Amino acid sequence: MNFRKIFILIFLTYICNIPILFANEINIYSHRQPFLINPFLEAFTKETGIKTNVVYATKGLAQRLKAEGKNSPADVILTVDIGRLYIYEDMDLLAEINSPILDQNIPAHLKSEMNTWFGLSKRSRIIATSKERVKENDILRVEDLADPKWKGKICSRPGSHVYNRALMASIIAEYGLQKAEKWALGLVSNLARRPQGNDRAQVKGIHEGLCDIAIINNYYFGKLKYSDDPIQREWAQSMRLTFPNQGESDRGAHINISGGGVAKYSKNKESAIKLLEFLSGPDAQKMYSEINFEYPVNLNVKPSDELISWGNFREDKISIEKIAQLSIDAQKIIDRVGW
Repeated sequence: MNFRKIFILIFLTYICNIPILFANEINIYSHRQPFLINPFLEAFTKETGIKTNVVYATKGLAQRLKAEGKNSPADVILTVDIGRLYIYEDMDLLAEINSPILDQNIPAHLKSEMNTWFGLSKRSRIIATSKERVKENDILRVEDLADPKWKGKICSRPGSHVYNRALMASIIAEYGLQKAEKWALGLVSNLARRPQGNDRAQVKGIHEGLCDIAIINNYYFGKLKYSDDPIQREWAQSMRLTFPNQGESDRGAHINISGGGVAKYSKNKESAIKLLEFLSGPDAQKMYSEINFEYPVNLNVKPSDELISWGNFREDKISIEKIAQLSIDAQKIIDRVGW
């Protein structure tokens, strides 16, 4: 009888500890490349003892998560661009979570109203101009990109890319569909070449004299400036960066986010939430700024000295969720105007 009681006690102890064992390791589905997030995950493991496994893919992760359903091993989703985060929420793939730490660290306009996803870093869509061929302050607003004076002077990656689609959505939010499409037509009329390449390629276009103006995310300037490739460093030296829409009565520069959420069927929700809390905390926020040239979402954390040297800027405070909601309309305009 005593042996039976001991056996039952050992068995129950084992069962009760299974969640704890699982909680010491979490699985991450990531749209961010491993080398970009590994320093953060290593710091997280060092602080908490929780190990991380990463599944990386540029696309198809939401569909995979949907197909896996309740059997999915995923605990955390990390991605870039509000549109991608919104897709996970729209497909009911994220858990609603309650975290006073996340509420404190992340401003309301940078997270889901349903508490399913949270912005973890900010990036501004900036205007890059040639130091030689464009005078300082000649172009100050995103709206200026449609001015006929810049005909044949602008380089851009395709409008259908998530970064440009979000920018287009911000124009819709400000002006409505009709005026936004007029702006897009003006922009396309000013392109120096067919939309192509990534943001780096647009800066290269400025350096080579193919165009005088480009639209890029701010962190590309940092990556080019400190590139191991001396040629790319020359590209950065040839451009001036402008945070648009900084006038006293203007709305501020358009921003996008990288962010994350907890998978709806995570078996380790507590540890998954800890990761998001860590990424929104001071140590990780400094890393976003110093390593990736991204801006902290946590208002208690200052940008790196490098980012500060580029100049202070005021951001558009529109709810980032509204930008996601307008992405379909944005894509329709992009298709119609041929961006």
